[in-house]
Amino acid sequence: MTAVDTLPPSDGRPELLVLRAIKLGDLLVAVPALHALRRAFPDHRISLATTAWLAPVVELIPEVDVHLAQHGLDHPVGAPAGVVDVAVNLHGAGPESSDLVAALNAQRVIGHVDPTHGYEGPAWPDDVHERERWARLLTWHGIPADPDDVGIARPAAPPAVDGAAVVHVGAFHGARHWPTDRFAEVVRGLRARGLDVVLTGGADDVVRAGAVAGAAGLPPEAVLAGALDLQAFAGVIAAARLVVTVDTGAAHLASAYGIPSVVVFGPAPPEAWGPPASGPHVVLTDASVRRGDVFAEDPDPALLAVGPDDVLAAVDGLGVRSDA
Repeated sequence: MTAVDTLPPSDGRPELLVLRAIKLGDLLVAVPALHALRRAFPDHRISLATTAWLAPVVELIPEVDVHLAQHGLDHPVGAPAGVVDVAVNLHGAGPESSDLVAALNAQRVIGHVDPTHGYEGPAWPDDVHERERWARLLTWHGIPADPDDVGIARPAAPPAVDGAAVVHVGAFHGARHWPTDRFAEVVRGLRARGLDVVLTGGADDVVRAGAVAGAAGLPPEAVLAGALDLQAFAGVIAAARLVVTVDTGAAHLASAYGIPSVVVFGPAPPEAWGPPASGPHVVLTDASVRRGDVFAEDPDPALLAVGPDDVLAAVDGLGVRSDA
């Protein structure tokens, strides 16, 4: 699926447009709401206005028919006023997103209460999980949604690596950078348990991945950081035996595919962003020392409170073993 700047000509179906213009994890926590919208509006064409670089993963959400490129909230959504039948604000409740949704002049608006534009809805809830936030929103509007309905499609292409323990060393900000020596110790422990290990991350994480590989004795071909496009990355996660990561999109992909995961949380609370409690996932953190600055350049103390032995004990608790 290619992200387009403007809504394509009508295909005869009424238009439903969803605004959710952030990053990978933010998109994936909205998947339960997208599932619910498709069930409620089976005959609508659903357009998702979100970040263009997410197109390879948007393609894996079959509920979405059109991907509108939406780079933040500083420009209008690419749909003419009056064309959209149902507009859904899954981005927020502030004036920036509310104004963009109101400008669509839709027949129906689904969002939190918006006195400025006269739209009804529930009050914005604090201290709830993001998946729960959007599920509650839709349920209030008469659209039942299950916050744990997180599944997405697997890529059609065979995975670059099948059955590996994926250790994701990347994160957008330093606040989530778990030390490389700790990652290396985890890698050594996983290999001692008979697991094949690969390292993933984005283009900015190549140096970190190289440092982990060097310290852990991994061969160069085990370093996939910077070498996979987003859908290929999703394919490796979908085919993994285990995922070890900090709080990143990799953790949300593991949830989407039901892959056992150990997720180390730092500045963000797992109560708001953690994996489904029903899944094979373990969250590690220490909320008592959490600083909570997600944009800090140094690791959050809640992240540093977790050691390699904690991660490996969690792996053992999940029962992840090699088939060999």
